Amino acid sequence: MKTFLRHPITALLGVVLSAIVVACQPTQPVGSQSPTASPSPAVTTLPVAYPDRELSASPAQLPPLPYAANALNQAIDAQTMQIHHDRHHQTYVDNINDALKDQPNVQKLSVEAMLRDLNQVPEAIRQTVRNNAGGHLNHTIFWQIMAPNGGGQPTGAIAQEINQTFGSFEEFRKQFNAAGSDRFGSGWVWLVRNPQGQLQIVSTPNQDNPISDGSYPIMGNDVWEHAYYLRYQNQRAQYLNNWWNVVNWDEVNRRTQASQPR
Repeated sequence: MKTFLRHPITALLGVVLSAIVVACQPTQPVGSQSPTASPSPAVTTLPVAYPDRELSASPAQLPPLPYAANALNQAIDAQTMQIHHDRHHQTYVDNINDALKDQPNVQKLSVEAMLRDLNQVPEAIRQTVRNNAGGHLNHTIFWQIMAPNGGGQPTGAIAQEINQTFGSFEEFRKQFNAAGSDRFGSGWVWLVRNPQGQLQIVSTPNQDNPISDGSYPIMGNDVWEHAYYLRYQNQRAQYLNNWWNVVNWDEVNRRTQASQPR
């Protein structure tokens, strides 16, 4: 009898244990996406610095300001603009040229190509390239998305997408400013087209650019202290509020349309 009963009991225990193991397995949330999903090529391979070309890394060159240094005085004073452009941006340009001087294979790449895949860059100079190529690209975008006659509310494609995504321009502005205020230390706040083709507000540390995460930067504000400290001291929130007076919505709208999924 003991021998007869041992097999049914063993079988029953096996079924119960199997059910427990299955029940304890982690499940994928409904509607969630794999964290390793590839970014959309339509977003990540677009030129970022300019409409028709990517930014040259060798030689890197300082682009001229598209307006006078005092033209954005509603938000940024002339001295800050001069120091920011002529010294800080120039330093990023000089540093990337120095880092790549003995790297003929990397010299062939654009700034965007390097930042999209930093594994192409030798490890010995990778962090230098990340910081300085990022700084060069970020500022090249930054000067273009501001204008002396900027400000006001957006119209066109960007206005429509902002309303669809955030509910209203005021809500978008509120969330954008909050992300800029919450960035601890130095960095940037961005409106991007993410790999799923949607608008999203993100912030990046230091001189990181969103293309390294597969997103397209539509507009960004520099929240490093050198961008505002001469005029605003520690009042970053005031700088963030005033910055909207010089946003070049024509350029932002162009970048929005360029990044729309095809």
